[in-house]
Amino acid sequence: MAVLIGASLAFAVGVLGTLVGLDRDRAFYPTIMLVIAALYILFAVMGGSTHALLLETALATVFLVVTIVGFKYSLWLVAGALAAHGIQDVFHGEFISNAGVPVWWPPFCSAYDVVAAGYLSFLLRARNDFRPLKG
Repeated sequence: MAVLIGASLAFAVGVLGTLVGLDRDRAFYPTIMLVIAALYILFAVMGGSTHALLLETALATVFLVVTIVGFKYSLWLVAGALAAHGIQDVFHGEFISNAGVPVWWPPFCSAYDVVAAGYLSFLLRARNDFRPLKG
C-alpha cells in the first residue's frame, strides 16, 4: 500500500505542478529533492541517535550537492538524484540504523522518488530542456 500511495502522490504532485505552472520554475524539483533528502535527518532526530544523525546528514549532503549542481547546470542531475534516492531508500536500512524511520517510509519514499524522477525526465525530454540556467 505504501508503494501505491507514494507513486500516486508523486504523480499527482507532478501533474498539479504542471497544470498550475509551478514546474516552469527550475527550482520546483530541486526544492522537492532537498526536502526529500532532509527527511531522514528528521527521522534521526526523532530516533534520538547522534550516530544516525551524522550518517544521515552526510548522505543528505551528497544529495544536496548534486541537486544544487543540477539546479545550476542541468535538471537531469536532479532527476538522477531523485532516482538514486529512490534506490537508496530500498537499501537504506542495511547501511544506516535509524530508529526514527517509520516501517512504511522506505517503500513509500522509494516509489515517490522513482515516479518523480520519471515524471521530471518525461518533462525534460518533452521540453528539450538540456540547457544550463542563464543569469
